[in-house]
Amino acid sequence: MIHETTIPVAAFTRSADWRDVLVIGGGASGVLFAASLLGRRSDLRVTVIEGRHRLGCGIAYSTQEPDHLLNTRVRQMSADPGDEEHFLRWLRAGPQGEGFGGDSFVSRASYGRYLAGLLRPYAASGRLSCVTAECIALHERPGGVKVTLAGGQVLTGSCAVLATGHVQTRPDPSGLVARAWDETDPPGPGETVLIVGTGLSMVDRVLSLERAGHRGPIVAISRRGLLPRCHAQGTALPTAREDLPLGAPLSRMLGWLRGRARQAEAAGGSWRGALDGIRPWIGLIWQSLSVGQRARFLRHGASWWEVHRHRLPPASAERIAAALASGRLQIRRAAFLSARPGGPQGIRAAIRGHGTGVEETLDVARIVDCRGIRNDPERHASPLIAGLLAEGAARVDPLRIGLDVSAQCALIGADGRESRRIFALGPVSRATFWEITAIPDIRVQAAELALRVAALGAAQTLQTRR
Repeated sequence: MIHETTIPVAAFTRSADWRDVLVIGGGASGVLFAASLLGRRSDLRVTVIEGRHRLGCGIAYSTQEPDHLLNTRVRQMSADPGDEEHFLRWLRAGPQGEGFGGDSFVSRASYGRYLAGLLRPYAASGRLSCVTAECIALHERPGGVKVTLAGGQVLTGSCAVLATGHVQTRPDPSGLVARAWDETDPPGPGETVLIVGTGLSMVDRVLSLERAGHRGPIVAISRRGLLPRCHAQGTALPTAREDLPLGAPLSRMLGWLRGRARQAEAAGGSWRGALDGIRPWIGLIWQSLSVGQRARFLRHGASWWEVHRHRLPPASAERIAAALASGRLQIRRAAFLSARPGGPQGIRAAIRGHGTGVEETLDVARIVDCRGIRNDPERHASPLIAGLLAEGAARVDPLRIGLDVSAQCALIGADGRESRRIFALGPVSRATFWEITAIPDIRVQAAELALRVAALGAAQTLQTRR
């Protein structure tokens, strides 16, 4: 297990030099980058700093629920973008490897173990160190970077990569609303649960409640009341860069995409083929839109995009459909207003119907916030991010969906300058890349950033020799 290689902070005494790269965050993004970088240069060392989860897991892959499945097929989840069957071979080599294929949907816990295993050879060689601590400060300095940990320890290196994942909301001070990933006491078998949000996190919570024996009503609310669509067999519609209407207004872009969906259907496929065909170009399309066009998309199109783009495994979709058909799960278009103690089940939740404006009170035993991952990066900033923002080393993008980074993943400061030593990877960089929350996208970004960091190391090697 990779956590056996973790070094307690007190035991970490190696002084860093130009060969050392610091990775802040040991979830999927950090692990994919570290594995890619270590595989490219034998003279570099990587220190991964992670204070909350097992390496490779983060929030997404920390779950041990067997019903929490990857929402992407096995053949698209290889850590190496150049080796499509890497993950599949790992699965088949395991004790229960029979029966897996490229189109399988497997548990997220399995994928967490796979990611952790990517780093095992480098930990054994001494080129990888894993420090279990929270990083609270990061400073760029002449020739490198300095990191401060919660216990006061300081680490230095040639550069740092922010791989801190999704912005996490703070716990509800009243204790009446749990976050999607919080561990909570199960409700009584017949009690009512209110879930705020109707996306993938809601699906996870419903499946967890079923496994725990809950058979009471579940009410899930969101502004549009949209559910993720289901995966289906099909192939991506080939799409070249020259096919894209880059720079076109959002309305024309969406009209073009609908046309691609009709083209895919005419060829015997479905709209899924059109979306899958533009996947490699989503970051480029996003960057071609003006800030105003992006804002319009976030207001009117993002919810529709997400339920079509981030789809459910067929097994999960079948269980949600059964819960809806039985009436045990209700989907309602409404906004969550507040919660207070009271009522026969312990909590009284106030909601307001979307479109009607009618307010009502629900008596529930539990409330779970599953509203997704688009949270204000400054309002919910960790001490690390808050410090970078306060010092002007980082800035929030105009739409407040992430930190401002360049197309080369360099952190952009308040003065508009790109850092030469601090980079951002994965969900923390979504303001620039938008679709950078899933493995098929992150692995490409990680590989490209590893190339740049390796080149930085090569330049420093040459300078040192001179």
